[in-house]
Amino acid sequence: MQKKEISIEGVDPLIFFGVENANWNVLKSAFSKMHLVARGNSVQVSGNIEDVGRFEAVIRMIVWNIERYNTLSEDDVLRLCGEDESNFKKSSSKDETLVYGPGGNRIVARTKNQFKLVDAIRSNDMVFAIGPAGTGKTYTAVAMAVAALKDKRVKKIILTRPAVEAGENLGFLPGDLKEKLDPYLQPLYDALTDMLPYEKVADHLEKGVIEIAPLAFMRGRTLDKAFVILDEAQNTTIAQIKMFLTRMGKDAKFVITGDASQIDLPRKQTSGLKFAQSTLTNIEGIEFIQLDGNDVIRHRLVKAVIKAFDQASTIEND
Repeated sequence: MQKKEISIEGVDPLIFFGVENANWNVLKSAFSKMHLVARGNSVQVSGNIEDVGRFEAVIRMIVWNIERYNTLSEDDVLRLCGEDESNFKKSSSKDETLVYGPGGNRIVARTKNQFKLVDAIRSNDMVFAIGPAGTGKTYTAVAMAVAALKDKRVKKIILTRPAVEAGENLGFLPGDLKEKLDPYLQPLYDALTDMLPYEKVADHLEKGVIEIAPLAFMRGRTLDKAFVILDEAQNTTIAQIKMFLTRMGKDAKFVITGDASQIDLPRKQTSGLKFAQSTLTNIEGIEFIQLDGNDVIRHRLVKAVIKAFDQASTIEND
């Protein structure tokens, strides 16, 4: 049994412990075999040597997170409890800022697989990011697109989705086609306004520097000097994804995101994303990045939901 006092001096206690000690309670649950006591600017711990060493490593990563981002959520604590400190240091030693948003807000990759996605986009002209909801696939891709536009590496950003009615009938929505589709494309608008001032987004949309459109609008075009993101690619047919991928022109960057567990196509129709994953894996210049529940940045319950559904699906398929 080892006893140790670990200093957290210089860190805002309210951020460290969380509102009503929410972060601290998550930390105690993660290290339930240890005895933890908070004492002002320090934490007293007792447990076996391995657990104490692991706890110290997690505290160092938590302190780094607070110093870098000035925030700490329950989800951050959970994520950091599962991180390997040596890999964490390698990732955090880089300037991982993807783009600065309004008010100097830093947009960064936050997980191991998000870092892999960033590196893949930098190194390849076509990247597939596949994983469940909340893993930052689209958000990371949009950040890379905005950075490329700001650096003048591309002339425009094109964001597109297949207009599949996910259990809803678009025909009953009011307005013309754009007005019907705008709510469906809202997540893309939301990501953009996190990274660019609203007025700038509106101006870029008006001038065609940023284009958000359903996938059908891509037919017959050649997309040169553009950063193009196909979102919700699991809802493309084989013909649609082939049409999209063959739009690639000179100096273009294509990122395709999707969640193979949320396909809204008719049952007998093969997902274009699944077909591409089984067909294009050995082509140089195309890379596939798989994200999972460990990359979920949303509410911690999202991770629990994904895990429960995955387990249920495995049992059902057995």
